[in-house]
Amino acid sequence: MKYQRDIRPEDVTILIPTKNEEEGIGWVIEEFQKLGYNNILVIDGHSTDRTREIAEEKGASVVLQTGRGKGQAVAEAFKMVDSEVIVMIDGDGTYDPKDVEKLLEPIRRGIAEHVIGNRLVNFEKGAFTRLNLIGNKIFNALFRFFYGVPVYDLLTGYRAVTKDLYKSVELEKHGFEVETELTVETIAKGFRIAEVPISYRRRRGDANLHPIKDGWRIGKAIVGMLVRYNPGRYLYFLGFLSLLVGLVMGTYIVAEWNRGVTHYLMAPLTSMFVITGVSMLIFGFVMSYMFKSMSELKRMIRENKEVNGGLK
Repeated sequence: MKYQRDIRPEDVTILIPTKNEEEGIGWVIEEFQKLGYNNILVIDGHSTDRTREIAEEKGASVVLQTGRGKGQAVAEAFKMVDSEVIVMIDGDGTYDPKDVEKLLEPIRRGIAEHVIGNRLVNFEKGAFTRLNLIGNKIFNALFRFFYGVPVYDLLTGYRAVTKDLYKSVELEKHGFEVETELTVETIAKGFRIAEVPISYRRRRGDANLHPIKDGWRIGKAIVGMLVRYNPGRYLYFLGFLSLLVGLVMGTYIVAEWNRGVTHYLMAPLTSMFVITGVSMLIFGFVMSYMFKSMSELKRMIRENKEVNGGLK
């Protein structure tokens, strides 16, 4: 039985990291206020336009972040806020504030602590460039392959996270890798993820994302953060590579032996590659099982605490 949570607008902080969003920030704040969400925090990354002034005029709390980058802004905000739920959204008007109820529903039902808004099922024409759309699909496929988690819009900026989650994650990336890092931290610590469809519009104003540079950093983050989630998967990769090299060399040696040519030095080397590959696969399997078991244990302990707390 899942523990139902009563999440009201006053229990939610709308977190909006911004940088030069004067064309969209006012509309985003107004739309949330119409829905009854008045606890709005704008953490600004040193905008040179009227973003901060407009946000203050609309009634939002505005903080100038101490560092640089979206990731640093989010990490700083997580330490400042104490609400039951944080809803993260960009300030450029690409996301529809009305979709906030879709994001909160899995949390209310007690089936997730981190809810991702999937833009790729319903986006306005021109909202993505062809390069960005292809890049998104590649990163999503890469993430599912490495982490085995069915996430289909890893880089979305519209998310809802519970207090238990955002107070326990350790964010180190300061740029646009923050969405990837937050997702990895969620599954590494045994929290549950749900994904809901949302709408996505063309951006108001100029884009802050640099597709090539930021795409490269996001790709590196997906692979690099495997060590936090499940380092055994590195052993899988190295094991398969070593085994493949050994099998190719072994095939060559056998073919040469059938022709009467014996490779005395290559034969033991081939055996080493095969044995090393098999050993790495075995160790990788054991390590993966241990990490998965630990994540499941953390999740079960947390769920029991929630249920027991709800019965009091």
